[in-house]
Amino acid sequence: MSEPSQFQAPVGTHDVLAPESAQWEGLLSTFADWAHRYGFSLVITPVFEDVGVFNRGIGEASDVARKEMYVFKDRGDRTYALRPEGTAPIVRAFIQHQPTTPFKAWYFTPGFRYERPQAGRYRQHHQLGVEVLGTDDPAVDVEVITLAQRFFEAVGLTRFRLLINSMGHAQCRGAYVELLRAHLEAHVGELCDEHQKTWRENPLRVLDCKNAACIAVTERGPMLIDHLCDDCRAHFDAVLDGLGRLGVASELSPRLVRGFDYYSRTTFEFVADALGGAQNAIGGGGRYDGLVEQLGGKPTSGIGFGSGVERLLLTREAEGAAALLSRHLDVFVVDTTGDAAAVLLDRLRRAGVASDRAYDHRSMKAQMKVADKSGARLALLIGPQELSAGEVTIRDLRSADFEQHQSRVPDQDVVSTILRLLQAK
Repeated sequence: MSEPSQFQAPVGTHDVLAPESAQWEGLLSTFADWAHRYGFSLVITPVFEDVGVFNRGIGEASDVARKEMYVFKDRGDRTYALRPEGTAPIVRAFIQHQPTTPFKAWYFTPGFRYERPQAGRYRQHHQLGVEVLGTDDPAVDVEVITLAQRFFEAVGLTRFRLLINSMGHAQCRGAYVELLRAHLEAHVGELCDEHQKTWRENPLRVLDCKNAACIAVTERGPMLIDHLCDDCRAHFDAVLDGLGRLGVASELSPRLVRGFDYYSRTTFEFVADALGGAQNAIGGGGRYDGLVEQLGGKPTSGIGFGSGVERLLLTREAEGAAALLSRHLDVFVVDTTGDAAAVLLDRLRRAGVASDRAYDHRSMKAQMKVADKSGARLALLIGPQELSAGEVTIRDLRSADFEQHQSRVPDQDVVSTILRLLQAK
């Protein structure tokens, strides 16, 4: 057995400590606020599900299901999978609990995929997103996409673009797939090594391939956008018109089919120019009007989007965006009497003041070193003289000449004085 000191986070995972964790906190609180503005409520689902939830949802033939899911048997010989994505569990919960429609849910969750770790892409990653179930109104597509746009703007991103396409429904897409299959068969020798073997199983996946050879073949072939039925074309036009009226610019991307089998009609992806390269997607999603039925529910329309937290934070860093949240102490209590700190801290914290102290009965000098390193603006000093006089010394830790920026106040006035000083900073 390894010594405890040798234990490290597993490959493809990472620890998030302060001050970085404050940016996670700021990102999540911003998303929660925007989701609430759009009428979404938080939904929390288990981190593992019956493997069938994902096999049916994303497709057993998909790379995620075949190569990347963490699948295991429990002690009751039931087969489960750690969540690889956020949509299918929300749909399973919708079917199980049958909430009123339209059902508008937002989530924040870890996801798990066994893949080669890259910058902003981990085997345990974290995703936030929204789902709407129970309506096929194109106005909902517009709202979901616009929510993503406004959220990215709110967290300081400026150099990103919206790519959009329509995958049609099963009927018009089925006719198109036959045309695409014939085209790929005529050029199979020009495809990348992987798709020379797998193109027949699902030709649409070749459109999603980032290999230059596959891109060259598919760009010469038929595009789904040119083969939509009248209803799907009208739906897509309504989405584009709605986005335009809200000032949300979009770019038609005919090869955008996303990676899962459940998508239909509207599909979209946000890409960050600041990242460059092929791995520049910061979020995306689309409509999945058949997924509820695939998981055993009644036919129900749905749409959603998801965004990876790690990739978003990487993009903010690349753009040089300002910190989302600054976490620091307001006050550090230095107590050499051993009696007064706990009561004073409780009063401060109940008043909303971020406060801390030293422990282990350290000397005044040692406690002041900790106070200086804490980042607090003010120190409250309680020694034998202050305790006997019923007073507390307030010292400004940001001042070079602290003796000119400290004062003693009655104990009963400490909290009100601290609040006034913090408001004036």
